[in-house]
Amino acid sequence: MREKKEREVPKPGYKRAVSAESFVFLAAAGLLVFFLGRRMGVVNMVNTMMNTAFDLLIHTCFYIMAIAVLAGAIAALLTEFGVVSLINKLLSPLMKPMYDLPGASVVGILATYMSDNPAILTLADDDGFRCYFRKYQLPALTNLGTSFGMGLIISAFMVGLQSMDGGNFIPAVLIGNLGAVLGSVVSVRLMILFSKKEFGTTDFCETQELADHVDIRHFRKVRRGGVGGRFLEAMLAGGKSGVTMGMAIIPGVLTICTLVMLLTKGPSADGSYTGAAYEGIALLPWLATRADIVLRPLFGFTSPEAVAVPITALGAAGASIGLVPSMIASGKAGGNDIAVFTAMCMCWSGYLSTHVAMMDSLKCSHLTGKAIFCHTLGGLFAGVTAHWIYVLLM
Repeated sequence: MREKKEREVPKPGYKRAVSAESFVFLAAAGLLVFFLGRRMGVVNMVNTMMNTAFDLLIHTCFYIMAIAVLAGAIAALLTEFGVVSLINKLLSPLMKPMYDLPGASVVGILATYMSDNPAILTLADDDGFRCYFRKYQLPALTNLGTSFGMGLIISAFMVGLQSMDGGNFIPAVLIGNLGAVLGSVVSVRLMILFSKKEFGTTDFCETQELADHVDIRHFRKVRRGGVGGRFLEAMLAGGKSGVTMGMAIIPGVLTICTLVMLLTKGPSADGSYTGAAYEGIALLPWLATRADIVLRPLFGFTSPEAVAVPITALGAAGASIGLVPSMIASGKAGGNDIAVFTAMCMCWSGYLSTHVAMMDSLKCSHLTGKAIFCHTLGGLFAGVTAHWIYVLLM
């Protein structure tokens, strides 16, 4: 009897020391390593993983950290001097019906559009920003911020391209931005359906203002001292918060993005594997080309190879737009493709490599799977709507 009781699972969050999932995980991991190693060579595979992770750390994570520091400083200044409160009052009538979010979330959209996805995390860490959000609305900030991540960079890059006849793609880029907005509405609204079940709809996020029982509709908390002192203190405190957020996303970016790049990118230029960063087996683009019969009616791609752009955007939007000029030069992409690329690259903008870290930073890691599912649908909707809007208008 005693032995039977000892074998019972003690409480939620525990499993038996050895269970079926131990063997399933070993089998799945073994198959993945075998599949990658057979194609790339085990030594090259390991070197590629290490070199990719190192390159991501130096050129991506530290870049994101720099953005987070600047965004944190700006966010702290905006909250300290009442700009967020003003925006919340002015734009709540628009943001509430669109996203079921307070007007202050517009600051997050602007921050991520001008920089990258994690910029919204520094805002979410600021009490002057969080105080406008209920608990169920906070996880949706991951989906909202990712929908507009690198938007300015992507749009500017696409506008700078020329078609084969010497024309520009400005109308296509504008349509792509509209598609990304519509995709963001789908992604955020779906995510809020899940978060409402988790948190309810009444409780506000815990902040100092809430602890002090202050009515945030009429008052905001400020720092002590004169204007100059408050300016410096807010700027430095916001920047410090950005450093913390930048450090928090490193594990997720390195692990998830390395795996995505292995499955997305191909061998080196001469077709061989050398162990260099960003080599891979190009599995995801290969699967996408096999689904061209479904993808062409949805997105109107000029060629099957065009699907590699949004697929690469799953891991890194910057890498995905780098594929576009050669496609235009070879006639494999046109105006419709540019509209779809802009919408999907902006809406997805590397969400597979940042969603995990962003949800963990918001202390909502248990909802990561739902956030990724909602954002996958949002990105697909962005691409489909961009295609059909382009067909109707152009």
